Amino acid sequence: MGSGYSMLTQYDIEEVQEYCYGLFSQQEIVSLYERFCQLDRNSKGYISADEFLSVPEFAMDPLSQRLLKLVDGLNFKDFVAFLSAFSTKANIRQKIELIFKVYDLDGNGKVTFSDILEVLRDLTGSFMSEEQREEVMSHLLEEAGYTRTSSLLLDDFIKILDYPGLKMGVEVTVD
Repeated sequence: MGSGYSMLTQYDIEEVQEYCYGLFSQQEIVSLYERFCQLDRNSKGYISADEFLSVPEFAMDPLSQRLLKLVDGLNFKDFVAFLSAFSTKANIRQKIELIFKVYDLDGNGKVTFSDILEVLRDLTGSFMSEEQREEVMSHLLEEAGYTRTSSLLLDDFIKILDYPGLKMGVEVTVD
């Protein structure tokens, strides 16, 4: 599964399937491999941020710059693992872990009030004032038992977001 593409072996498919907790069928993994090969224009064995931006849906996402930090340099196995959080079969913890990585701007394993505000700024643009954003986030954090000075860990994120009926707005279907 390195550079210079060939067909996936049965072993490769099963290895990727296991790595991604069985969220994709063998046929879906083959389809994802074909898409990966299309994105990896120079057959380097990994996808760069620029190559990922060639996916129109990704390029239009308001969080694309944050997601690019997560996807730059992904090999096929990690590419499938990244996409698994968007699978309709992914559990809520897998989805929350991805959301946490998007909010953890500096990758230190903590999300601060300012990290959340930055993401909210990207999502709302000029539709909300900075004062409105701060007020909304302060209120949400207080309701969850946190303050503006709290640093949230992954377990805190799970505690806040893990409730019945939570749906991730973007899901990937594999043809």
